[in-house]
Amino acid sequence: MQEQLTDSFGRRIEYVRLSVTDRCNLRCFYCLPGDFRNFPEPDAWLGFDEIERVIAAFASLGVSKIRLTGGEPLLRRGLPDLAGRLARLLGIADLSLSTNAVLLARQAGALRAAGVRRINVSLDTLRPDRFAAITRGGRLDKVLEGIMAARRAGFAPIKINMLALKGINDDEFEDMVEFCLEHDFTLRFIETMPVGAAGRAATRHYLDLQEVKRRLASRFELIPGMMPGGGPARYMQVAGTRLRIGFITPISRHFCATCNRVRLSADGTLYLCLGQDYRYDLRALLRSGADSAQLRAAIVQALVLKPERHEFREKPRQVIRFMSMTGG
Repeated sequence: MQEQLTDSFGRRIEYVRLSVTDRCNLRCFYCLPGDFRNFPEPDAWLGFDEIERVIAAFASLGVSKIRLTGGEPLLRRGLPDLAGRLARLLGIADLSLSTNAVLLARQAGALRAAGVRRINVSLDTLRPDRFAAITRGGRLDKVLEGIMAARRAGFAPIKINMLALKGINDDEFEDMVEFCLEHDFTLRFIETMPVGAAGRAATRHYLDLQEVKRRLASRFELIPGMMPGGGPARYMQVAGTRLRIGFITPISRHFCATCNRVRLSADGTLYLCLGQDYRYDLRALLRSGADSAQLRAAIVQALVLKPERHEFREKPRQVIRFMSMTGG
């Protein structure tokens, strides 16, 4: 019988969010300061062989879901090759990708062929000028081109992640619903989180998603919905359609009691909670010659550090790292 990875609170860990780079080609104001360039050198990142060893160890402990993240993961050279290696690992049943889609048009086919099946795209607005302002210079047309290329390549579902920002994009929620209805995408709204200095500054635009749900319900008939996947969204469905709308509420209604994930950063740091700073250095272990049994033992030991819950409300200044350094 395959082992199961369980933390101190009885939660089964079956999902790893794998950051392959901490760099990004956009500068969304809620994620990175506009002038930030102090990224580690690439030799600090795990190589593909090291990543494969770590994910194989997780798979042997019962993890079946892997999400490729960043920064922007499509900036990592050779990503389809890595995706193929991970997709072939025994026990990995679900390989997905989170991206801003700027570079997706040219890589969608190769990633689909490599074994990536699901894709999440960050898209906070459908207005080119507003997109450029939020991302500090990004081009909306490149994102839309990437999303449509992903649809043609056969990715399903394609989930659109929209950060709900009071005073910035709160006049577009219904427009985004219509966009996803038209193209058969899934839509997920996300609350802002105080991760890093940029994230804390953005909390002045915080919007409780219960308010968003009530507003949408006044225009669309929403019924309870379900969606496969290992994430934290609570779903509603627009009656008479296939559109599911997810609400990710780390602040207003946290989901820590059902947390099933850990995050592995590009430099081999295992983060046990997005909203805390508990971490375990796997890179040092890998590069000291540890064998597979020692690697599995280290992962089990690291799980002891996973806290019961985050403290975004109580200690908003606790997490100083940028979101891009953790893997979303």
